Amino acid sequence: MTLATIVALAGATEHHGNAQAETFPFFVIAIVVFLALGLVTLSYRNVANRHAHKAQAYAEAHPVDLSQAGHGHH
Repeated sequence: MTLATIVALAGATEHHGNAQAETFPFFVIAIVVFLALGLVTLSYRNVANRHAHKAQAYAEAHPVDLSQAGHGHH
């Protein structure tokens, strides 16, 4: 047998299966990953309000000079 014959015979085999059942684990894995990422995202909700006392203390220690505020416009 030559290499070309082996490749041709290997490619000629047909696969008759349930494509939905074979790909379902990928769907489950994707859902689990997206749920995990969603939980990570939700864990950062309201973080600024948890540290409002620190923001207030920083604002009092570093007053804003309104003449310097903006995007470099004078």
